[in-house]
Amino acid sequence: MRRLIHRYLEHLQGERQVSPQTLRAYEHDLLTFHEFLAEFLGKEPDAVRPQDADPLAVRSFLAALTRKGLSKRSQGRALSAVRSLFRFACREGTLEANPAQGVKTPKAPQTLPRHLRPGEVERLIEAPQGEGPLVLRDRAILELLYAAGLRVSELVGLDWPDVDLSARMVRVMGKGSKERMVPFGRPAAEALRAWLGVWDTLRDASDEGQPVFLGVKGKRLGDRDVRRVIDRWVDAAAVARGVHPHTLRHTFATHLLEGGADLRAIQELLGHSSLSTTQKYTHLEVERLLSVYRDAHPRARRS
Repeated sequence: MRRLIHRYLEHLQGERQVSPQTLRAYEHDLLTFHEFLAEFLGKEPDAVRPQDADPLAVRSFLAALTRKGLSKRSQGRALSAVRSLFRFACREGTLEANPAQGVKTPKAPQTLPRHLRPGEVERLIEAPQGEGPLVLRDRAILELLYAAGLRVSELVGLDWPDVDLSARMVRVMGKGSKERMVPFGRPAAEALRAWLGVWDTLRDASDEGQPVFLGVKGKRLGDRDVRRVIDRWVDAAAVARGVHPHTLRHTFATHLLEGGADLRAIQELLGHSSLSTTQKYTHLEVERLLSVYRDAHPRARRS
């Protein structure tokens, strides 16, 4: 079993070219399943074979995750990893049937992290004031996250050749190495130009690359660094806590929807491979409007 997991992770990294974060998540879920299966069968981990797994073991694994307090979403992710592992085993001939195929995915609640309302988002973006390099960098980060709806991994992966300031377009490498072009507005372009004007003062001269966003040591900014930037300016702007980089992506999508944008256009801008992923914005906006109607309209109130 351990060898199968190792081969599958190599397949994900080499052929599927998944992101490092996705690879770590798969590895964690599959090793957790392997440990559970050994205990469930009463075997040593090295003695467990892929053929030992059956639908009962997979369902019992989900039940164990429930007892540990894992959310339905986390359980669904773990099941997806296990199902994909056994699908790979079937393709390479190790197994004849996928024991996880018929196991029902736990239904996660349809929720999105909250988005910022107009006024809140402006307060956050305009919080970085001054001409210092890090202040200009942070302003450019906030502007671009909201203007283009980027994932934080896409933001930190940008190089200057990906950014066309005159056309106000950015070339983004999304999930699954899918490239897309996303426009951004004048405020983001101005913030990026201001940051570019001081970028070279922070850049590590030994680095031949051109990462757009740099840390204090002149190296490419990481995901966690961006989260710390958000936290700093959330505090400064006195915006409610719980705002993170993905909040600005959700705000981008929600404001486009509220402004009348076509759902397929939003799908393309966000880089969603499936329209159903984008449709959750519609469902939640309709639910919000119905809730407002029921609370506010005299003829909608129940006695």
